[in-house]
Amino acid sequence: MSQGLVILGATSKIAQEVARIAAREGREVLLVARNNERLEAVSGDLVARGASRVESIAADLSDTGKHEALWAQVEQRMPEMSSVLLAYGSLGDQARAETSVPYTMRELNTNFSSAASLLSYAAASLERRKSGVLAVITSVAGDRARRSNYVYGSAKGALTLFVQGLRARLFASGVRVLTIKPGPVDTPMIAHMKKGPLTASPKSVAAIIYRQMEEGNAEVIYIPAYWRVIMAVIRAIPEGVGKKLKF
Repeated sequence: MSQGLVILGATSKIAQEVARIAAREGREVLLVARNNERLEAVSGDLVARGASRVESIAADLSDTGKHEALWAQVEQRMPEMSSVLLAYGSLGDQARAETSVPYTMRELNTNFSSAASLLSYAAASLERRKSGVLAVITSVAGDRARRSNYVYGSAKGALTLFVQGLRARLFASGVRVLTIKPGPVDTPMIAHMKKGPLTASPKSVAAIIYRQMEEGNAEVIYIPAYWRVIMAVIRAIPEGVGKKLKF
C-alpha cells in the first residue's frame, strides 16, 4: 500500500494519536482541520516523530459549500493517498438543542451532513484508484436514540448508515470502508463529563484504529470491544421501557 494518509479533523486527540503512529512508520500525512496554529503544532510534532512528509490544509469542515474546492486541494497535495480517516464531530449541548432549532441544525450538519459531503468526495477519489481504506469515526451513541443525547446520537446513527451504504458501493472497487464506533474517550469533547471506568484513552483507541486500517479486515469495530455487547443490550430495551429511563 502507498504511503499517503489523509486525516479530516486532524487536531482531535484521537486523530493526533493515529497520525503519530503513522509518523513513526515514516508515512506521508495530510492534515485537514480548522485551526491553522494547531495544525502547525501537530505538523511539527509529526515531522519530529519521523513522518516522511507532512502537509496541512486549514479549512472549516462544516462549510459544505467549500468542500469541492477543499477536496481538489487534498488531491493536489496528496495524489497518492491510500487511506482517509474522518475523525471530527461535536458532542453538543442537548438541552440547548431542545430550545434552539438553528443550533440543532448546526449540530446535525457538523456530525452528519458535512461528513457525508466529505466522504462522498473521498469515496470518489478512492473508487477511481480501485484501492485504499476509508475509515470513519462515528459513535456508539448512534446505535440507540436516547433522551440525554438524541441530537448527537441521531446524527451519528445517520452517519453510520451512510457509511454502510458507501461500503456496499465501494466493495466492487476494492476499497475497504471501516466504521469505527468508540465509546467515551478521554478527550476535550467530554471534558465536562464525569469519567467512568469505561472511558478509554485516545492512545489506546488510536492504536486499534490504525491497526484495523492497515492490517484488519473488519467492517465495523467497537472500541473497546465490550461496547458491542453493551450496545446490543441497550438496543434490546423496548422503547416503551426506554422512554421511561433517564439515560
